[in-house]
Amino acid sequence: MKIRISVSEEKYDLVKDYLARHEVEVGEDGEYVLTEATKYPAFLNVRDDKKERMRLSVDEVIYVEAFGKDVEIHTSQGTYYAGDRMYQLEELLDPQEFLRVSKSVIISRKHVKKIRASLSMKYVLTLTNGVLVDVTRSYYGDFRRFFQI
Repeated sequence: MKIRISVSEEKYDLVKDYLARHEVEVGEDGEYVLTEATKYPAFLNVRDDKKERMRLSVDEVIYVEAFGKDVEIHTSQGTYYAGDRMYQLEELLDPQEFLRVSKSVIISRKHVKKIRASLSMKYVLTLTNGVLVDVTRSYYGDFRRFFQI
C-alpha cells in the first residue's frame, strides 16, 4: 500500500518515519492520502433562502453578520442563514482566517480589499463584494494585531 502524506512540514519526517517502520510506502502517487486533523471545519451547515439545509465551504465566506438572533453568512454566491449564534461561529471559524470586528460582524481575512482609517480609533473595511464594514473601537486593538498594522 502506498500513501501520500499531507501534513505540516514540522511533522512530515516524523510521520514518514513512523509509516516506514510499519512497512507502509510513502509517495506522491499514493492511492490514499493521510492528512492532519484540524480543529476547524471546512464546511458550515447553513440554510439557503428556500430554508433548505446545505453545507457551505468556509473558503466562500466573505463575512458573517448578526441581526439579533438571526445570523447571515455572506458569500459571492449569495446570503445563507446559520443556525448558530455569533459566538458559536466565532469559535468554529479558524482565528488565523476570521476576525470579529464588531459585536455583529466577523470578516474573512482574504476578502478584505481595502482598509481605511477613520476617526475615533476606527477603521472602515471594503470587502471583495464591495460591502463596507466598520471596525468598532472595542475590536480596534485585535484588528491591528490581526493585520499587523
